Amino acid sequence: MPVGDLLPELILLLTAVAVMLAASFLAQRRQVWCAWLAGLGLLGSGMALVAQLSTPARLTFNGIWAIDGASIWARLIMVVATFIVVLLIPEWLRTDRRHGEYYAVLLFATLGALFMAGAADTMQLMIGVLLASITGYTLAAYHRGHDLSVEAGMKFFLVGALTNSLLLIGIVWLFGLAGSTDYREIGAALSESGNTLGWLVAAAFIVVGLAFKLGAVPAHTWMPEVAEGAPLPSAAYLMVIPKIGAALALARLGQMFTHEVDSWRALIAALAVASMTLGNLAALRQTDLRRLLGWSSVSQSGYALVAVAMIGWSPQALPALLIFLAAYAAANIAAFAVVTELRGRTVIDQYRGLASIHPWIMAVLTLALLSLVGIPPLAGFAGKLVPMLAAVEADYAWLAVVVVVNTVASLFYYLRVIAPAYFVSSDGPMPTLGRGAWIALSLSGLLTVVLGLGAGMLLQELESLELLPALNAAA
Repeated sequence: MPVGDLLPELILLLTAVAVMLAASFLAQRRQVWCAWLAGLGLLGSGMALVAQLSTPARLTFNGIWAIDGASIWARLIMVVATFIVVLLIPEWLRTDRRHGEYYAVLLFATLGALFMAGAADTMQLMIGVLLASITGYTLAAYHRGHDLSVEAGMKFFLVGALTNSLLLIGIVWLFGLAGSTDYREIGAALSESGNTLGWLVAAAFIVVGLAFKLGAVPAHTWMPEVAEGAPLPSAAYLMVIPKIGAALALARLGQMFTHEVDSWRALIAALAVASMTLGNLAALRQTDLRRLLGWSSVSQSGYALVAVAMIGWSPQALPALLIFLAAYAAANIAAFAVVTELRGRTVIDQYRGLASIHPWIMAVLTLALLSLVGIPPLAGFAGKLVPMLAAVEADYAWLAVVVVVNTVASLFYYLRVIAPAYFVSSDGPMPTLGRGAWIALSLSGLLTVVLGLGAGMLLQELESLELLPALNAAA
């Protein structure tokens, strides 16, 4: 068992332990050093992931861990996104006596998300989900003296407790049917079994469990609450990084059902439609930008599920999923970084005239929101176009039509933020937070543009990606 196969994860683990120890002994005014330590750990993990890109795809650690192009790219997106989130934290939590501990919790949460993306065994998947969930509850309720934060953490916990239980039931059910937790053996048992209904019930439980981390229907209700009540760095993180890990985990699981149980694709497509539609309809009514972004994230989960549903039916599905996740991560973090830089200014009416006072900040927010809509040449355009092409190729053209309709609907509530910022006078000065948040919003805003302009080259790079275990792995 080559320990080096887990080098990116080991770097994060050791960094998290080091941060926790440092936070225990550093004075409050020096807790910011933990941010530097966390950043260095994330950079080291990212470099290890880049090094893995040149290695052959394989299953390691007795087949429970997948090192393939899809997981490497997904984990790299998560590490980069977490690094940008770290930039938001120092000024936001400077007066918090537990400031340094936050970075350790954040790194452990990222470790759980990485486990979800690389798991090739249902027990490994469960470990990743539980690690990401437990740390996520802590991140959401980190402001213990703030009622909204505690409420967000409690709702997050209650939904998570239910859905994680359902996920465990599904995993146990699957073990009972296949006699194994290994994806390869489960896939082989599925191909030989005639008990389609039993497999679908197990799959449904697992899908609901992963829908919680994805923020998709029917386990979506925590998203707007956490977006509104959690500390802003936590909200930015929880809306993005767990979603990436869950999306890839769902794609890897779905590959086992491809060509064997076509109802899997119908189930995922139905959840995609429900998530897109419900998220957009609820966002239309919001007057709070953070809640709007929370409901928007529910709809974005639906777009991700479009690509997940096409895994195995269209060769473009996997590249489409990764491009969408990268585009979504950049745009959503940029939007939350803007709110952070504006010291938590969250009522939409408070953004009137922002373009005249802080033109660059408003430009980044505009880029982020338009990217979430899917306006070219921003990253979100390719992020939605490629999944739609994959759906058409897989004879699910109706699903592409639903994406277009929902995309048009989303434009209305994003314009409610953008238009007054440019065409209405400001009510007064808008103080900003500090340098870290400004760098974070600038980086994520520029990534939104760069990813959009380089989408063609990125698509070519991702076309040859593998998702292990392969369909014939157990043959």
